[in-house]
Amino acid sequence: QLPFVESGGGLVQPGGSLRLSCAASGFTLDSYSIGWFRQAPGKEREGVSCISSVDDNTVYAGSVKGRFTIFRDNAKNTVDLQMNSLKPEDTAVYYCAAVRGPYRLCMLLPSEYDYWGQGTQVTVSS
Repeated sequence: QLPFVESGGGLVQPGGSLRLSCAASGFTLDSYSIGWFRQAPGKEREGVSCISSVDDNTVYAGSVKGRFTIFRDNAKNTVDLQMNSLKPEDTAVYYCAAVRGPYRLCMLLPSEYDYWGQGTQVTVSS
């Protein structure tokens, strides 16, 4: 397993915002496509967003499009997920995942990723 970790989760009220970070230690993330996934209790893991290793092309799930933004912060060597207008149905454990290679496109399929973090809990509740 690669040494990278998610952070930034927590409890937020509906309509609030959180910024999740996927940080790497000892290697740079710019040669990896990174995906953010989430899993709610009793549900399958689903793709939220991803960013490709070539050209930083992005993909968003329909349920988060317009509310979430994925981007690289090369100064900090992270891939962040800015989450706005959060809803109770966004409650889940959020995972970042990585696959190395020169990919111009990324996919929201867990099977496409080789490395996974431990996850960070996001709870949206009043």
